[in-house]
Amino acid sequence: MANIVFKVDKDTQEKMIKYYSDKKRNKEIPYVVFQAEDNDTVITLYTSGKVMFQGVSADVDALMWQEMMGVYDDNKEEDMFNYQNYNCVGSDEVGTGDYFGPIVVTASYVTTDDVTFLRELGVCDSKKIPDEKILKIAPMIAKRIKYHSVILSNKEYNEKYSLNVNMNKIKAILHNKVLYQLVSEDKVDCQYVIVDEFARENKYYAYLNGINDVQKGITFMTKAEDKCLAVACSSIISRYIFLKEFDKLSDSLNLPLPKGAGKDVDLIGEEVVEKYGEEKLQEIAKLNFNNTKRILHTLIY
Repeated sequence: MANIVFKVDKDTQEKMIKYYSDKKRNKEIPYVVFQAEDNDTVITLYTSGKVMFQGVSADVDALMWQEMMGVYDDNKEEDMFNYQNYNCVGSDEVGTGDYFGPIVVTASYVTTDDVTFLRELGVCDSKKIPDEKILKIAPMIAKRIKYHSVILSNKEYNEKYSLNVNMNKIKAILHNKVLYQLVSEDKVDCQYVIVDEFARENKYYAYLNGINDVQKGITFMTKAEDKCLAVACSSIISRYIFLKEFDKLSDSLNLPLPKGAGKDVDLIGEEVVEKYGEEKLQEIAKLNFNNTKRILHTLIY
């Protein structure tokens, strides 16, 4: 389990406060601006300007902020490599930070012939594209390129999640499934298979112990959506499917479910429990999130 500490500038501190606003722990600690929990990593920002990342994926989460501040490893070939010159398969997921709604993972195959079309559509990381545009361009992308997606409902997520099966293990299994379908079963002609890194390579494959069909030869990188169009397409398609499934869920409950994991989620969660009972959360929510304790009023401050 990694433990990484470094100093961040004022601008990055503000971005971190905003980014982790929905993931903050509800407790005050001396000399601490905030403490947050993001999947398998605990992030602590101190008043001194230092930040500490602790957990299985601490190195990956820390690297994201180091890169944002312009701290790069000059030995990283992928930072200077142009993947648009090659046929690539890339995967990405959506929904892991949302209390309501499923987890969606997609793997997409993008050839050099697709690049101009995708660039003209404005394809990039789905987090940088408004949902209205996602709903417009995703079907166009899906008609053009080959892809595989998998949807994990919250009922299935809650059945799988345990002390031995964390979020990153679930993500690894889902990524492997769609990548294997596209690369090894469909046998697409690709030079690179790229995953937006959420765990180091050795840890990723350790999560897949016991699985027979494992896709090998993967290139892992942070911010892959900005470096590889195949990953960006997967991000957009996953978001599109997530939005559609989210709307279906909201309609079935006759409630406007909010995305994310903030206070507005807690309020609607209480309405769900009042209207349908606690057991309904098992079907529609990720029960390991702290929202569950707040909704059921079992969180100890």
